[in-house]
Amino acid sequence: MGKEKIAITLDQRSIGELDRLVAGNVFRSRSQAIQEAVSEKLQRLKKARLAAESAKLNPLFERELAEEGLTVDVKQWPEY
Repeated sequence: MGKEKIAITLDQRSIGELDRLVAGNVFRSRSQAIQEAVSEKLQRLKKARLAAESAKLNPLFERELAEEGLTVDVKQWPEY
């Protein structure tokens, strides 16, 4: 995946914390730290959106939909 440079503005406290993490070899660079932070945040937002959408589902309806036609299919299954 290609990368693109962007400019961001951070407060001094955040920059100081980033620099301490880089100095402590937690990250190779500020860029890596910021890239990982953004990626992690985007993943959390996706999961939160998925959870919110899943919460809207009706479990009974979903089960009925999943099992629709299953009784007919079960009769056609071979005996074990």
